[in-house]
Amino acid sequence: MIIPPYLQKGDTIGIVAPAGFMHFEKMQTCIETLQNWGYQVKLGNTTQSSSDNYFSGTDEERLQDVQEMLDDKNVQAILCARGGYGVSRIIDDLNFKKFQKHPKWLIGFSDITVFHCHLYSCFKIASLHSPMAAAFNGEGFNGLYIQSLKDAMEGKPAVYECQPHQLNHTGDAEGVLVGGNLALLAHLIGTPSDYKTKNRILFLEDVGEYLYNIDRMLLQLKRSGKLKNLAGLIIGGFTDSKDTERPFGKNAYELIYDQVKEFDYPICFGFPVSHGEENFALKVGVEYKLQIKGENVQLAEKQ
Repeated sequence: MIIPPYLQKGDTIGIVAPAGFMHFEKMQTCIETLQNWGYQVKLGNTTQSSSDNYFSGTDEERLQDVQEMLDDKNVQAILCARGGYGVSRIIDDLNFKKFQKHPKWLIGFSDITVFHCHLYSCFKIASLHSPMAAAFNGEGFNGLYIQSLKDAMEGKPAVYECQPHQLNHTGDAEGVLVGGNLALLAHLIGTPSDYKTKNRILFLEDVGEYLYNIDRMLLQLKRSGKLKNLAGLIIGGFTDSKDTERPFGKNAYELIYDQVKEFDYPICFGFPVSHGEENFALKVGVEYKLQIKGENVQLAEKQ
């Protein structure tokens, strides 16, 4: 694995919106905080888009904006302003040759899962699944989860803990961490960006999905072999899940458990990685150790 250089004060963080539109005003707190942390900030054109539709610009405009940040040697990290939908529309047209020679941290979650999968699967370059610009405006501003982003960018090894869950499978696991948004992982199966999951620790989260669709996407992962030979499994938040008029009959965690209970590897439910405020920064492609006990759960980056 290639681990991009960690950031130092004075380095430049580029901000782009490679998918959905986001009002520039919602990025202001993030920009000011990054500057207060000692970083320079370079704004991509998509952060100040005048688009009148869902995207932060045309496919060509978003492609060009991301490409410029990938190629710019003076940018040491790329923070995505938001996710939404749109990265998969441009991923195959991006050129990563200069990025491979000068790798940098690519940061975000949700639709940014496409980047995490692509960088790991195609180039074995680590990336950072973490809060994005909007998170700096909420109650968690400068709190535990925003701090985890700063620590990760600066190379501080992560040690995270959470409460046990009644559905957990106890045990210890070690392996490279991969994962992200469930909908995107299912979407990428069969593409060049598709994760290999054997002997890896896989983490999953999602937002706003109907329960039957969560079940269907889990089945897609299971039937394609993605869940069979994991070292361990981390289930994060499935926030704002929706039910149909005729109830599905189980909540998100219960239906996920039904799909994975046959496996004997360690499984953690309720880990703080999600579309909500609870969203620890996780380094995709980096080795972690997962310990699930009856009294607590710990995920620690291996030294």
